[in-house]
Amino acid sequence: MMRGIRLIADDYGLAPGVSAAILDLLDRGRLTGTGCITGFAEWPGEAERIKPLCGRVAVGLHLTLTDQPAVTGPSSLAPEGRLPPLRSLALPILRGSIETCDVHAELDAQFGRFVEALGRRPDFIDGHQHVHFLPVVRKWLRGRFAGDAGRPWLRGAPALAGSGAAASKIAAIAALATGFNRSMRRAGFTVRAPLAGIYDWRQPEKFAPALQAAVESLPEEGLFMCHPGHVDETLRARDPMQDVREVEFAVLASDHFGANLARARVGIMDGTA
Repeated sequence: MMRGIRLIADDYGLAPGVSAAILDLLDRGRLTGTGCITGFAEWPGEAERIKPLCGRVAVGLHLTLTDQPAVTGPSSLAPEGRLPPLRSLALPILRGSIETCDVHAELDAQFGRFVEALGRRPDFIDGHQHVHFLPVVRKWLRGRFAGDAGRPWLRGAPALAGSGAAASKIAAIAALATGFNRSMRRAGFTVRAPLAGIYDWRQPEKFAPALQAAVESLPEEGLFMCHPGHVDETLRARDPMQDVREVEFAVLASDHFGANLARARVGIMDGTA
């Protein structure tokens, strides 16, 4: 009997090389789906390229509140029209120097761009740098989808595990996600957990073992996040995570990975699962 594994690529729409690599892997059947960043000018074109796959693969919204241009322009969230780094986001929201209404307006705008370009709601919602775990985003999720029978599913918290830098990173994300799974399920959402795929991306050689561990032991209700891509000038200008994306792509596209799946009797879930 085969077991399923859910592989979700982050950052579709971040840069042309990232989007192209993800589309390639989706076409090969090596991913369950991808989360889309909708705030860039190229988004409508990238949406046209992924639209034929909707309904077959999971196409979600990758909420973005850090380090990129704000769709809504200048506000208390983005005083100069640029979203803040993560370290400058959570505490100012709690202290009230970033207005909740400005955060919700940005999320509404990103959601609206997704629906306008694809003509459908996202299959799932998660967050760039895990911002969907923030209380202000939880509030937005509950309000936006209140009473909605067709809620998107959500990416849940990681299980505490690992050692070294990975363990510290997992612990920090788990702390940010405290109570998320329980509260969102009470609000009527399906939450996919545990989250796997967290490793120190400054050490690209750690990706393949993390993926293999998921193939061997990730439960079907969980998901593995990944960040495949091809490096181009746009990516270099927008994101520090660069060469490791090529490594992730190569591993996911490889015959070796296909053989590992077959040996473990594991299949990659499609977007309807």
